[in-house]
Amino acid sequence: MFFVLTLFPPQEGVARPMTAVRAAGYSSAPRGMQFDPLNQAKGPAPPLEAKAEDSPEEKVKQLEKKVMELVEESCMANSRAEFSLALEKAKEAGRQERQLVRQREQLASGEQINLDLTYSVLFNLANQYAANEMFNEALNTYTVIVKNKMFSNAGRLRVNMGNIYFKQRNYAKSIKFYRMALDQVPTAHKEMRARIMQNIALVFIRMGQYSDAVTTLEHVMNEKPDFKSGFNLILCYFALGDREKMKKTFQRLLNCALNIDDEDKYLPHPDDKHYNMILEVIRNDTLRQMEREKKTYAEKCIMAAAKVIAPAIEGSFAAGYDWCVEQVKTSTFLDMANDLEINKAIMYLKQKDFNQAVETLKSFEKKDSKVASTAATNLSFLYFLENEVGQADKYAEVAMTADRYNPSALVNKGNCVFMQGEYERAREFYQEALRNDSTCTEALYNLGLTYKKVQRLEDSLDCFLKLHAILRNSAQVIYQIADLYDQLEDTAQATEWFMQLIGVVPTDAFVLARLGEIYDNEGDKTQAFQYHYESFRYFPSNIEIIEWLGAYYIDSKFCEKAIHYFERAAVIQPSQVKWQLMVASCHRRSGNYQQALETYKDIHSKFPENPECLRFLVRICNDLGLKEAQDYATKLKKAEKARELREQRASSGSRRGSGRGIREHSAGSDRASSADSGRGGSGGSRGGSARAGSASRGGSARSGSGRMRLPDSNEPYEATKKEVDASYVDPLGAAAERPKTAARQRGQQPEDEFGDEELGDDLLPD
Repeated sequence: MFFVLTLFPPQEGVARPMTAVRAAGYSSAPRGMQFDPLNQAKGPAPPLEAKAEDSPEEKVKQLEKKVMELVEESCMANSRAEFSLALEKAKEAGRQERQLVRQREQLASGEQINLDLTYSVLFNLANQYAANEMFNEALNTYTVIVKNKMFSNAGRLRVNMGNIYFKQRNYAKSIKFYRMALDQVPTAHKEMRARIMQNIALVFIRMGQYSDAVTTLEHVMNEKPDFKSGFNLILCYFALGDREKMKKTFQRLLNCALNIDDEDKYLPHPDDKHYNMILEVIRNDTLRQMEREKKTYAEKCIMAAAKVIAPAIEGSFAAGYDWCVEQVKTSTFLDMANDLEINKAIMYLKQKDFNQAVETLKSFEKKDSKVASTAATNLSFLYFLENEVGQADKYAEVAMTADRYNPSALVNKGNCVFMQGEYERAREFYQEALRNDSTCTEALYNLGLTYKKVQRLEDSLDCFLKLHAILRNSAQVIYQIADLYDQLEDTAQATEWFMQLIGVVPTDAFVLARLGEIYDNEGDKTQAFQYHYESFRYFPSNIEIIEWLGAYYIDSKFCEKAIHYFERAAVIQPSQVKWQLMVASCHRRSGNYQQALETYKDIHSKFPENPECLRFLVRICNDLGLKEAQDYATKLKKAEKARELREQRASSGSRRGSGRGIREHSAGSDRASSADSGRGGSGGSRGGSARAGSASRGGSARSGSGRMRLPDSNEPYEATKKEVDASYVDPLGAAAERPKTAARQRGQQPEDEFGDEELGDDLLPD
């Protein structure tokens, strides 16, 4: 088959294009056309068409942006420890994200769903549930993420699920999820695998399966050695009692790399100003702080490991410490050898071997300044505890000479001069310690005590309020603040701070009694009784509280309840007769005269020469018509004479004369009873007379400290020289007057029904 090429003649009026040889911008068009290769003669391009804000696509984008903002706000709230707010933001982000998915589905753009956004929302929500200890909700959310195959690498989140089970003490499930997560991590990610295996080992330790924990930790130490794994491995070998493995692991712990740059780069260069400027910036930047934290943690692990294994690897803890020190000296942690030596001295202190501790610390006197200062500081503190202020002052001076900026040395020096009564110098040392270290709480506390000692209460209060901002729940600090407000007579503030103190130490009997005393001074007997009673519950042997409670019940006319407290006081102080006299008086006031008589007899058998008890016996026997009254009156007369002879012998050596000496000696016991005698205190009614001494008729008076007290047992009576005074005054006050039930009026002579009749012989007694 042949193809025939046909030639057609050119059309008229059409120019043949000459693209190969024609220059740019030229054409066969007529002359006069403007040269415009970029086609700019047509004017500017029309403006872009503005998108409508209410379009569905724009709404979706705005909603997606809002969801991301909520997630970020939730994370920031979590970083500020505002866990409730973080959870609310996370929940709101979840609701907005579901609304976003629905809108995309309505737009038929399901393939454009942002899986990363969905993953972020769910992951953040699970974290916030866990932070708020809502573990079941957190586990459910993590399960939703893990089971969704569209999320890549979601299986690693089983580590978080294992952590939750660990917090719930469900160790079996915790190990299961850790191992499932470990299977999801490639072998190339050694650090992540090592961290997961550390968690597995910790669970084994909690379960007491130390052999399994050792196997896991040994694998970690071989693959990716670190200080945490090494320390835990030492603990496992300690639990198993393997000495050799403890030594070997301690050596491996010392060989772990810190991965920190050379410290020399932070040293200043005198000749390089530009480098010094850079050094000022990086000296305390975030990277430098992180390096310090890593080094501090490594030293902490080594120190703790040495403390653990030192008593176990050798026959004594001293030999064990010596071995640890030798190993540390051959490692990169050479500086820690001195710290271990000081820690050895502290171990001697814990074993009450003060001499060895002192000898160990004294060996540091000729070493470098920092170590010598630390050792001298500890020596000063030891001597201060042993009340050897001179030696403590000496070593405080040594510590200050070695390192003037050591705040502990300055505090010790301040303590020494404080004990010597030089409060102004002590204040100066405490203030210097605070200038060197503003966080030295010991210096601030002692400065407050110094101001309090010199009665600069406002300055002292300022110190303790600053300290309270640092130590929020320190019972000692709160007590000092409350006590200072009490001394400043600011009762409202003192009460408030004592209430805060009770919140911290609710079982402190002294604090409860102090608060009760404040209410008592304010006249609030109900609150005062409540806190005094609570104090008695926690410390039932406090005589002052027992006395206050007994007086309170007497004032309230409940003498039967007061008996219980006076009996307890008599048990605590059996040699004090006044408590037993109070018990007898309570029985009498409550109308139990027979029991009162028995109590008085029992007191007389224990204190046969006590005149107060004999007066009570004479009086009550007369009231009851007993024949024993005369015997007790005779004994009372002898006791009075014996007391007079003792008083005469005691006052015979006085220059002022025996008469004045006797009056002065007996004033404490006779003055009150004399006053009551003038008021009719020796009356013979069964109800007794008004209470004498410090007690009024309605109740007992408060002492200078604000506490209610009972009268002294010596106060109610006055001794006479010529005749026996058988009258007595009830130390608990007058009893309630007997009701007048008879129809006869007071003062009216009783009618003798047999006045006009003669009695026969049959009516007379035989």
